[in-house]
Amino acid sequence: MNLDRVIAVRNTKTVYRDGDKCIKVFNDTYKKSEVLNEALNQSMVEETGINMPRLKEVLMIDGKWSIVSEYINGKTLAQMMEEEPEKKREYIEKLVDIQLDIHSRTCPMLRKLKDKMNSKISQTDLNATTRYDLHTRLEGMPKHYKLCHGDFNPSNVIITDDGTPYIIDWAHATQGNASADAARTYLCFWLDGDIEGADMYLDIFCEKSNTAKQYVQKWMPIVAASQSVKGNAKEREFLLSWVDVVDYM
Repeated sequence: MNLDRVIAVRNTKTVYRDGDKCIKVFNDTYKKSEVLNEALNQSMVEETGINMPRLKEVLMIDGKWSIVSEYINGKTLAQMMEEEPEKKREYIEKLVDIQLDIHSRTCPMLRKLKDKMNSKISQTDLNATTRYDLHTRLEGMPKHYKLCHGDFNPSNVIITDDGTPYIIDWAHATQGNASADAARTYLCFWLDGDIEGADMYLDIFCEKSNTAKQYVQKWMPIVAASQSVKGNAKEREFLLSWVDVVDYM
């Protein structure tokens, strides 16, 4: 395989293009189980019929676990919003439409969102009282079984030249409550420093899904706590600042 063309670099992985293939090469510190779990998630979500890169193979390249998928030629919604800021609302509406299509599907073999969040909350450095409160709040939320992306943001949606959307990066996919997935997207906008986009997204999501904004907001401390166990120190500090936010207006 030709690994000369780098298309993305992350803390734990580097993504290359080789013709019609996209090769995600993980650092040698990345757990084999996590790589195989991502590939399994991708293969299970494929079966829902959603537009996404098809998994081709999992292999080792120079001693590093790698996932090979179809390469999708196009621009991410994040790129499109940056290039055409005057169309930002139009693109966020498109983002929400795509997310609602995801939520309309089920994938029964995926891990349950509540189980994953409970596990993540237990791994945080929060004190026992706060962890207990978060676990209790999580258990009190309605149980749903909708397909949730887990990291749905404009950078993970590629639009091809003919306007077809493809959703990438299904490593965090679960089945669960769509409003928890929406809370995660809202926090993604915040983490990118786009507060205006976050508020616009939440308004549009709640309007299109007929969901009370307060309901999505109740998920935010829970989602923030569960996400705080990964990422850099600055991201963890930001996410943990949401944990004590219980009531919203």
